[in-house]
Amino acid sequence: MGEGKGDGTVLEIHTADIKLTAPVFHTQAQNLSTALTTLVTTLDGLGAPWGDDEQGKKFYDAYHPQQKAIERAAGTLVLGLTSIHEAMADMADGHVDNDELIAGMFTKVKAKIDGEHDKGAK
Repeated sequence: MGEGKGDGTVLEIHTADIKLTAPVFHTQAQNLSTALTTLVTTLDGLGAPWGDDEQGKKFYDAYHPQQKAIERAAGTLVLGLTSIHEAMADMADGHVDNDELIAGMFTKVKAKIDGEHDKGAK
């Protein structure tokens, strides 16, 4: 990767930033879920609040055929936001675990002074 004018850094991960950002996706998933529930229950509870005048009929003609698709799409977005939250939290935890594993590989191991570790052929 030594080509180019950069410092050679390919990816710099800040786990603290990931851990701070991940809950935002969870919060927004909850907000969208609440909005979807409110939309569905309110419109279902009101019956046909758009009326039967010309504008109401135009709204109904445009909205009703797409209603279930809109609800499914919003539900999919809720699941997507929740998945992003979980993936980011897992990624941050995995990155920390990986850093600790790599650090452990390069930790100096103290040799035994009494020579017991080197009792090979003489």
